Amino acid sequence: MKNNSLGVHWIAEFYECDQRILDNKEELEKIFLKAVEVSGATFIKKFFHQFAPQGVSGAVIIAESHFTVHTWPEYGYAAVDIFTCGEKIDSEAAVKFIEEELKAKRSETKRLGRGVLNIPNLRHKTE
Repeated sequence: MKNNSLGVHWIAEFYECDQRILDNKEELEKIFLKAVEVSGATFIKKFFHQFAPQGVSGAVIIAESHFTVHTWPEYGYAAVDIFTCGEKIDSEAAVKFIEEELKAKRSETKRLGRGVLNIPNLRHKTE
């Protein structure tokens, strides 16, 4: 697929995930930091918050943009958003890694080109 875009944005919905993982702030931090590593992105900063009675929201800021997650353990559901810029980032590998780590039995993912420009020869590695 040819796409003249500045960035790649993955919207992922993971269903029937391991509820214990979805409600474990430290475990989610580890998963998302490893996903950043898997993608080849450059880590800048992380912030994760544990909600009461359950659920976690988190963000990892990378030089190339961000990885975010919001969980609903009671439903086994996680909403994940990965936005990356640059030709060397493998955001699709990160999405697959997160899906496996959350033990999702079902998922829906959508890949979008962001900052679509009419610049000849601008392409991303995943295309």
